Amino acid sequence: MNNEWLLQLFRNHPGEYVSGALMSQQLNVSRTAIWKQIKKLEGAGYEFEASTKLGYRLLKEPDQIDSNSLTKALTSNRFGRNIICFEEVKSTQDLARSLAEDGALEGTLVIAEKQNGGRGRMGRGWVSPQGKGIWMSMVMRPSVPIHCAPQLTLLTAVALCRSLKRITNLPIGIKWPNDLLIDGKKISGILLESAAEDERLKYIIAGIGVSVNLLESDYPEELFSRATSLRIAGGQAFNRTAIIAEFLKDWEQLYDLFQQEGFQPILALWESLSVSIGKTVKLITPQGELVGVPVGLEESGAIRIKREDGSIVAIFSAEMGEPLGEN
Repeated sequence: MNNEWLLQLFRNHPGEYVSGALMSQQLNVSRTAIWKQIKKLEGAGYEFEASTKLGYRLLKEPDQIDSNSLTKALTSNRFGRNIICFEEVKSTQDLARSLAEDGALEGTLVIAEKQNGGRGRMGRGWVSPQGKGIWMSMVMRPSVPIHCAPQLTLLTAVALCRSLKRITNLPIGIKWPNDLLIDGKKISGILLESAAEDERLKYIIAGIGVSVNLLESDYPEELFSRATSLRIAGGQAFNRTAIIAEFLKDWEQLYDLFQQEGFQPILALWESLSVSIGKTVKLITPQGELVGVPVGLEESGAIRIKREDGSIVAIFSAEMGEPLGEN
């Protein structure tokens, strides 16, 4: 059965219930086949209301991200000016890296409606259902030394946090180094992977995942206590194209500022958006566990932790847990 035929049947009856009997008769398939197709459509972001007596009613179709619509919405000069959209990929990171190796210009953007092998920091998987989030990777070619790569991760988090707060009006903050949270639950993942040559960055692939319109049912049970979406937190769906355009504008502006004036302006912005500074946290470092209070960022991007004995230590790599309490 062709999904378009089924969708057209609902579009011919906007806002109305369509009975299983009518669908079976017009499409010449069983009611079980209708139910299976509706489940597939729900997995692709369509929303239906079911009634035992009346049938099904189409409530919402997913907003599609396409290069033409996104290009029209952009106000950035370079970021996103070369867009490649896919329906489903294993990972946008892998595709963007291949393009970078082939000489793709800075700002080249790879977007997928669905990832079946998305990954986050430390090799973790990332839930990327079709039509409900932003799953994208961009080629960056900064003219900075390789040791500045961690600063660009923090810069990306600041740009994404600022743009999302402006669009959604939700209380979004950053947990070091780059997790975006709402009330302690993660809504975004950021992964920057670099290639270097002669101690300078050859390119960076910046992977961005934002849980925009995911529902509770989209999350595995063990993950829902630690993750959420803009839709769940805000009680409404958000336009993904508008979010991408706004984010790329902020991202490009901060990136240009960084290359002109260094990391200090970005550092101040990051600290103002942090949800961890001033709170006691536990960090898992390569050397073991550490409990202390984050007091700010180093110029390098490391987090400064005040330990119980009053000493300050800079942490470059760690997994930060949830706050254990106010300092």
